[in-house]
Amino acid sequence: MVSYWPRLSRPPKPSKKRAQQQKPRATSKQKDLLNQNSKAVKTLFGAIIVDGRNKINGFVASKNRYGSYMRTKVTPVNPQTTRQQLFRNMLATNSQAWRGLTESQRQSWIDGASNFPQTDIFGNTKILSGQALFVKLNNNLFIGGGAPLDTCPSPVALPILGEVTVTADDSANTVIITGVTDPVPADTAMIVFATPNVTPGRSFVKNQFRFVTTFNPAAAAPFDISTAWTALFGDPVIGNKVFVKCFYISRVTGQATVPAQGQTIVVA
Repeated sequence: MVSYWPRLSRPPKPSKKRAQQQKPRATSKQKDLLNQNSKAVKTLFGAIIVDGRNKINGFVASKNRYGSYMRTKVTPVNPQTTRQQLFRNMLATNSQAWRGLTESQRQSWIDGASNFPQTDIFGNTKILSGQALFVKLNNNLFIGGGAPLDTCPSPVALPILGEVTVTADDSANTVIITGVTDPVPADTAMIVFATPNVTPGRSFVKNQFRFVTTFNPAAAAPFDISTAWTALFGDPVIGNKVFVKCFYISRVTGQATVPAQGQTIVVA
C-alpha cells in the first residue's frame, strides 16, 4: 500500500530588505548612553589591575592614603563665578588659537613636546601632544603674566621655590606667606592657590584649592595674600585650618615648578 504524505513547503525566506526593516535599531538616547558607557577608566595594569583613575558607568576610580577605591560619581555644583568663567575662557581661547598657527609653528610644538616630559597620576613619564603642550604653556603664561607663545620654546632651568610657611590671624584678618625664595626671581611669577577655612582635623583638601593671586618678579617676603584671600573666602576663623600652595611659572617659557604646600591653624 502506498501512502502519500502531504508535501511540506518551507516558509518563505524574508527578503534582505525586509530583514533590514525588521532589525531593531538603537534610539538616539540609547546611542548616547552607549557612548557614555564606552569611555574607559584610566587603568594601571600589573599581574592584576593595581590602580585606576577617571570615571566609568556612574563610578569614579581614585586613590587616597589607604589605597585605591571606587565611589559613586556625583555631579558637582557649578557656581559659574566670574573667576571660573575667566579660566574657562582662557582655556577655550588657547585651544582655538592652535588652529590659527601656521603649519611650521604647529610642527615646532609637535617636535618640541619631548623636551617637556610630564608626570601622570601614576608617576609615569608621558609626552604631551603638540596641541596639549601649546595650551598648557600658554595657560601658564596667562596666569603668570607672560606673553603668549606661537612657537615652542626651549626649556629653561627653573628656580627653587623653597619651603612654604603660612600664618593666619582671626583678629587681624590676615593670611601671610613666608619661607619661600625671596624675592621672586627675574622673569618668574609666583602663583598662589589656597583653601578656605577647613576643619582642623581635615588633611585631604586637593579639591578645595582655588587660585588666589600672582606675585610679580622682585616681590619680596612677607607675601601678604590677605586682601585676595578674604575677598574669595571671607574672614579667617579661629581654630580652623588654611592650606596654601605656591609654585613658580617662567614668564619666558610657561614652565611651572612642582607646587610647595604649607598649612596653618588660624590664631586669635
